[in-house]
Amino acid sequence: MDFVTAVRTCFQKYADFEGRASRPEFWWFMLLCFGINVLGGTVFRSWIVSLVLLALLVPSLAVGARRFHDINKSGWLQLIGIIPIIGWAIVIYWAAQPGEAGANKYGPPPADVPPASTEVAPGQQ
Repeated sequence: MDFVTAVRTCFQKYADFEGRASRPEFWWFMLLCFGINVLGGTVFRSWIVSLVLLALLVPSLAVGARRFHDINKSGWLQLIGIIPIIGWAIVIYWAAQPGEAGANKYGPPPADVPPASTEVAPGQQ
């Protein structure tokens, strides 16, 4: 999944907290939010950036919940990120984990992730 597709997907699922999100979808959207925060804070007035970041709050929480669903955890575990440093580290660690290959209690794997192959590569038996 590329940057544009990830951002488009997150805006199409603006407040959709159900289902699963792949790592690229999550991290590309977080990069967009970070870039807007950094670049917007230096170029625009702070109240404009604040309004934009407020508009990005719901899709950020939604893609975070879907990302946690991909690793078979509750989306509410994002709240651990409220704890400075330790909480941030835990949330980043979980968000960086690969998702489950098959379906879990939150649904089937994201469509942009290829299914896990059961074939053995030549020479690796």
